[in-house]
Amino acid sequence: MTRGARALVLCPDIRANRHDLDAQERLEEACGLALAIGVTVADAQIIPVRDVRPNTLFGAGQVERIATDCELHEAELVVVDGALSPIQQRNLEEKLKRKVIDRTGLILEIFGERAATAEGRLQVELAHLDYQQSRLVRSWTHLERQRGGFGFLGGPGETQIEADRRMIRQRMGRLRRELEQVRKTRGLHRERRERAPWPVIALVGYTNAGKSTLFNRITGSDVMAEDLLFATLDPTMRAIALPGVEKAILSDTVGFISDLPTQLVAAFRATLEEVTAADIILHVRDMANPAHSAQKKQVMAVLADLGVVDGESGASNIPIMEVWNKLDLLDDERRDELQAVAAGREDAVIISALSGQGVDLLLEQLGAVLTSKACERSFTVPASDGRRIAWLYAHGEVLSDDDAGAIEGEGGPMREITVRLNPKELGQFESL
Repeated sequence: MTRGARALVLCPDIRANRHDLDAQERLEEACGLALAIGVTVADAQIIPVRDVRPNTLFGAGQVERIATDCELHEAELVVVDGALSPIQQRNLEEKLKRKVIDRTGLILEIFGERAATAEGRLQVELAHLDYQQSRLVRSWTHLERQRGGFGFLGGPGETQIEADRRMIRQRMGRLRRELEQVRKTRGLHRERRERAPWPVIALVGYTNAGKSTLFNRITGSDVMAEDLLFATLDPTMRAIALPGVEKAILSDTVGFISDLPTQLVAAFRATLEEVTAADIILHVRDMANPAHSAQKKQVMAVLADLGVVDGESGASNIPIMEVWNKLDLLDDERRDELQAVAAGREDAVIISALSGQGVDLLLEQLGAVLTSKACERSFTVPASDGRRIAWLYAHGEVLSDDDAGAIEGEGGPMREITVRLNPKELGQFESL
């Protein structure tokens, strides 16, 4: 896809389909996706669809009007905010004489451009091939290769389309094996982190909600954070300090979006599974967006798909704290209203990741949640067992330590250390 190409963005409003977002919000999101890939939006339209046409999606008259609008706005590309079948895409391209791309193809283009790590590129290529193999339409019959022989037994050989499909399947098989190795490696990394005492905090949220801006604000990093959909794809982790918590790991993940292509959900599962290993999830929400409630439903649906949230009750097996972001974009009345609501909830805090307002309160609440299950325990440790004593000092809050060696045990001087540990750390110490 050529950057800077002029595009006509169409949002089919299909009467039989139900969406959390209304047609205008979906159209604006589609324009945002087009801008994210460097396309110039020449015009954007909502097109009512009473009955879906299996060959073109739109009616014949609508297709003619779209062709006229393409000429009028000098559009080289048509973006359809919905799923097009291979036949619909091919027929529209023939009738409009222009490249046509649907929502899945557009998101795949963005992911392909933004993936920075080897793992990200593997995941995007797998998703792209999965999408592309269904787009191989029978247009290669002139390249049929004949096998030798006479009569019916000879028959046509392997056609070009079959060869292409075979090559795609082989490549997808290799990618899946490589991604399985990535998944195993990530699993080993997670096991190593679980053996360490540091809690993991995962940032999740709808794309462009401000996750990366908040990540940079807390960690002092320079992860790409722009007013773009899917500005960052690859997960990033940094160590941070919190009140009462010497060290925690903050993880930034890919943003979610409505109607995320199934190919991408499958390909990025290894990345998204990082969320399932978190001790607490920070759900960053763009409260300046009128569709923030619908966006929350989409995020919770993905978390339910990952097994973090129960799809029916909404209950979560990992604590979820809502971060109501973009306070700086709200008017005074709306800001005061949200602050009053957040003040009455323990699982919500209102902030501006851009200006930093409210971030200190967020860190205090995070520290309080992570230390809420900590309990005081006293341990009698041999004074010569430097490894266990050092571990208690490194991973717990030491309240008292009889370091004079006054306690005598069978094996020599003992030290009685009183320390505050959370259940995870307590289990780790007892297994030393």
